[in-house]
Amino acid sequence: MSCALDCPYLEEARRRERYRKLDAEQAPNRDVELSERFLQERQALATFAGFSLLDAALSTSGAVDSDVREALESLIRTYRTRESGLYYETRPTNLIAGAIHQRVQQGFEQYRERQRERTGVNTVRDADILGVLVFWQRLALVRNNGRRLGRPFLASLRDSLAQAGLSLGPGGWETRGASPLIVS
Repeated sequence: MSCALDCPYLEEARRRERYRKLDAEQAPNRDVELSERFLQERQALATFAGFSLLDAALSTSGAVDSDVREALESLIRTYRTRESGLYYETRPTNLIAGAIHQRVQQGFEQYRERQRERTGVNTVRDADILGVLVFWQRLALVRNNGRRLGRPFLASLRDSLAQAGLSLGPGGWETRGASPLIVS
């Protein structure tokens, strides 16, 4: 049985955790440039992607960081293929990672539809989604403690979203006030 993300013993252990450093040569998908400007301009999309990842992982029984990393990898491969003009979805063989992949993919489709309804045009490009997925993948690798059942990335993602004004309430995810991170 695994502890909840907000278990006080796990939180204390995470404060003392030593994470690996990820230098530029080790970073995956180095061809995807993640500038400060790119992330600022796509802040709402990046926040939504982080929210979708966390929600999908917490809704999938037994999900740990390695499942999220595997789902991210398959999503990145899917969006790389889409950039070439082909619509081929790469799915993980791991069922837990596959469930996370599917929920995040559905979330992106809903996000696109809401943007289309709001603006009348499709403003969310595949390249933008690819970029924010690579951003979260790199953060997931930085937060990797090397433990098979570790969840420090999910905990840090939950904490980051809480700082941005999102929280998990009894009826699901809720916003506290107007966060610039979730309004586009």
